[in-house]
Amino acid sequence: MTGIDTESPQPDRPAPERPPKQWYGEFAGVAATALALGVGELVAAATGGPSAPLVAVGGVAVDAAPTPVKEFAVSVFYTYDKLALQAGIVLVLAVFAAFVGVLAMRRLWYGLAGVALFGAVGVLAAVTRASATWAYPLPSVAGALAATGLLVLLRRTLPPAVEVPARDEENAANATGPGPDTPERGANTPVRDMPVRDTPSPAAGDSALAGVGQPGDRRRFLALVVGAIGAAALAVPGGRRLWAQRVAAARDAVVLPAPASPAPPLPARVSTGVSGVQSFVTRNTDFYRIDTALTVPQMEPKDWRLRIHGRVKRPLTLTYDQLLAMPMVERYITLTCVSNEVGGELLGNARWLGVPVRDLLAEVEPDAGADQVVSRSVDGYTAGTPTAVLRDGRDALLAVGMNGEPLPVEHGFPVRMVVPGLFGYVSATKWLTELELSSFSDFSAYWVRRGYAEQAPVKTQSRIDTPAGGGRPAPGRVMVAGVAWAQHRGVSAVEVRVDDGPWQRARLAAVPSVDTWRQWSWPWQATPGRHRLQVRATDGTGRVQSGQAHKPLPDGATGWHTIEVTVA
Repeated sequence: MTGIDTESPQPDRPAPERPPKQWYGEFAGVAATALALGVGELVAAATGGPSAPLVAVGGVAVDAAPTPVKEFAVSVFYTYDKLALQAGIVLVLAVFAAFVGVLAMRRLWYGLAGVALFGAVGVLAAVTRASATWAYPLPSVAGALAATGLLVLLRRTLPPAVEVPARDEENAANATGPGPDTPERGANTPVRDMPVRDTPSPAAGDSALAGVGQPGDRRRFLALVVGAIGAAALAVPGGRRLWAQRVAAARDAVVLPAPASPAPPLPARVSTGVSGVQSFVTRNTDFYRIDTALTVPQMEPKDWRLRIHGRVKRPLTLTYDQLLAMPMVERYITLTCVSNEVGGELLGNARWLGVPVRDLLAEVEPDAGADQVVSRSVDGYTAGTPTAVLRDGRDALLAVGMNGEPLPVEHGFPVRMVVPGLFGYVSATKWLTELELSSFSDFSAYWVRRGYAEQAPVKTQSRIDTPAGGGRPAPGRVMVAGVAWAQHRGVSAVEVRVDDGPWQRARLAAVPSVDTWRQWSWPWQATPGRHRLQVRATDGTGRVQSGQAHKPLPDGATGWHTIEVTVA
């Protein structure tokens, strides 16, 4: 048969698929991890525990961080150190999640192993937290399961690769040229004499791989990724808000009792009247917050219990209502953080309402050798306070009120400790749930184990609030003013000097007790030029504030607050 020779028509065959670009896997991992965190927050809110994966892991990170790292975080980020830590944890998780996602797109089981590791870390962190219950692991488990499900779904939507089966390679070879067992076609070889090969259809197991990388698949993949991340963006703050709203409602329902011993009226001249000086009473919203809690612990009063035990004759457990029924004392007391640098703002003064700790200790009768009271927070934080200090007559309180309202949740609601004259790390435990009578030789509290001193009385300090450092006041009369503090000893004098000249006595404002800070002011006849101002205080015992500069570790900063201004 003669005629025009034509090539035998070959069936269309798509080229072998390439693995999806790496960013598909990175997006998948980030989306799965975000979903895990969101689900974990919702489950934590439903179970009422501080066990969400981010919080549990972050709490372990806070506890494990070396003391210099914590001091650096406070000095750099100030009261935003917790937010910075959470941001850092999220960043590390994002990198890990991207790696897991890439693995999952290539080999699903590798990715799932990464998810399992993530869940195991969350479970371990949760069960090792203070007061852990059977419900603590649930958020991490639920989050890991959600992440697993999403990775599997994304993997099926956009699998990583399609290998070309051997029979497809053979067909490809036959379509382009003769093989070893295929007769060569001549120019006159009729088409009907050519062997016809059918293109094999994908095996059943490969059906999920069909259409990889098609626009529809990419759209479904991206829709799932965006949906998961969006859901997490709502669930993480939403879960926390749900639980916080319950606690906030319970706090709003609290009616504080009238104090059996009200705070003395504030003196008429408690303020210097100089603009720019810190107000005598610090508003609750402005009060500093430094603690080890990654997120604010949330506890309803109905669930609160205080256990007083250890080396005592009669252990005691109190409910919130029982504590409110006890005689209350109200006092103005200034609190100071040991991390406060010279001239810093990590201190505040408030009107506290609470039950005297000495009354509770009298009821349980500590053993003679129990020289330390270990206070524990709901999140496991501990502080060790000398028993003698709590029984020496000062107004050490289990506080339930702050400036006329129930404690803000951020500052320890339902109950916290307030002890005048001691740095907060040995006395001011928030979210208090336990007092254990012990001894310093038997137990070292949280910060003591990290290099801080066991005994930590507040040091005499002073601060210039106005003019501000780096300011440019006009020549003439300039009011230099600020605050000084030496809680439970009181401030008897404040002095200011300019350019290393003689010390000049400042005028002191009145105070209701020795347990608060004290405002001061001094009129300065400022002359043009650059000047250095320094301040120092003298406490009620006659001891002058040290001028030797020292960092906060191990028992509080020392030195004179010094600023420079340019008069022009």
